[in-house]
Amino acid sequence: MSTITTPFGFSSTATEVAEGIDLTGRRTVVTGASSGLGAETARVLAGTGASVTLAVRDMTAGERVAKDITASTGNQDVQVAHLDLADPQSVTAFTTAWQGPLHVLVNNAGVMAGPEQYTEQGWEWQFATNHLGHFALTSGLHDALAADGNARIVAVSSTGHQQSPIVWDDVNFAFRPYDPWLAYGQSKTANVLFAVEATRRWAGDNITANALMPGAIYTNLQRHTGGRGSGRVPAELIKTVEQGAATSVLLATSPLLEGIGGRYFVDCNETETVDRRTGTLHGVARYAVDADNARRLWGLSESLLTQAF
Repeated sequence: MSTITTPFGFSSTATEVAEGIDLTGRRTVVTGASSGLGAETARVLAGTGASVTLAVRDMTAGERVAKDITASTGNQDVQVAHLDLADPQSVTAFTTAWQGPLHVLVNNAGVMAGPEQYTEQGWEWQFATNHLGHFALTSGLHDALAADGNARIVAVSSTGHQQSPIVWDDVNFAFRPYDPWLAYGQSKTANVLFAVEATRRWAGDNITANALMPGAIYTNLQRHTGGRGSGRVPAELIKTVEQGAATSVLLATSPLLEGIGGRYFVDCNETETVDRRTGTLHGVARYAVDADNARRLWGLSESLLTQAF
């Protein structure tokens, strides 16, 4: 299995990556598109002619972004729909309301290193939002994705996944002391494993899923960390929002990714598999792309969501 490389890299912007791409007639959904990377990803997708739905928790902010996108791209086919990933009923309402095929789903929304918090179901907040909500959303949209016959799922993960594998016996920190970075890392590992198993499980539907690290970008994601993420990233490795959205847009649109799934990308290129923390923003932990782990997480996720209803 050859490593996927592209002409793009660290400094590439989402607009550059999408140059020459025409997605007219294609329908896309971007979660967390009311600000930051999600808003830029949605803007660039709209610029390709795609129909774009901003799936957001804050409808006021979403409507403002949609208006800005239409003004800057001329694309009138930009909608806003409510979605709270930590609320299973909200996810079900979104998937039930969706009509027709879906060509690209960008699971972009997330929370990072927040204080200890749990959903009504007892799920740790970051695992619930970053993974379980997106798992339920994508599963609920499976038929819409399958209807396309060539759909793509983009899972925004993070190098933070190297902080923690899935702790199978204590996913929700019921016994171990809560640590915001371990919780974040576990949820980001789950994002990669989801891409691996979705690609395997839905191969017959020609649905592919890939995960990515967008880079270090200062956005609302860092609201719990003083606006500077972990504080450990050198200044020269900080990206703009336009650069940060590039890998997501690449995975969503590039012909170079046709039929490719279950991979993990950094700076618009597939990165290497590693067996220890790299100290850089590159590398995907072996446990995060392990097929057995991916199948096990899928089963666990289905079980947890079944208990929610």
